[in-house]
Amino acid sequence: MDNYDAELLYGGMFFLWVVVALVCYIWMAICLQKIAQKTNTPNGWLAWIPIANIYLMCMIAQKEWWWLLLCLIPYVNIVIIIILWWKIAEIRGKPGWFALLMLVPIANLIIPGIIAFSD
Repeated sequence: MDNYDAELLYGGMFFLWVVVALVCYIWMAICLQKIAQKTNTPNGWLAWIPIANIYLMCMIAQKEWWWLLLCLIPYVNIVIIIILWWKIAEIRGKPGWFALLMLVPIANLIIPGIIAFSD
């Protein structure tokens, strides 16, 4: 494999990862907006804006705004996001332990859909 082939391969892999990341971001925004709609939380469109979507999660979970600041601290943010998803799941009538599945790859894409689109 010469240099050109390697660059082409890496470029293709990078493009694929960008597309996968974009699809995941759109899916999470759709789910969060739907959850906001079903919980009668105003400004559901915030789901599409980075960092503002975390503020929307705080509003849905009925937590204070400063929880957003805790989400900006490395490692602390993992615990805080799990707590937020736990509360969101309970508000939507789902078991809180669903939030723990947000730590599992692939399941972290399924759980928001279950919380958002089930009755």
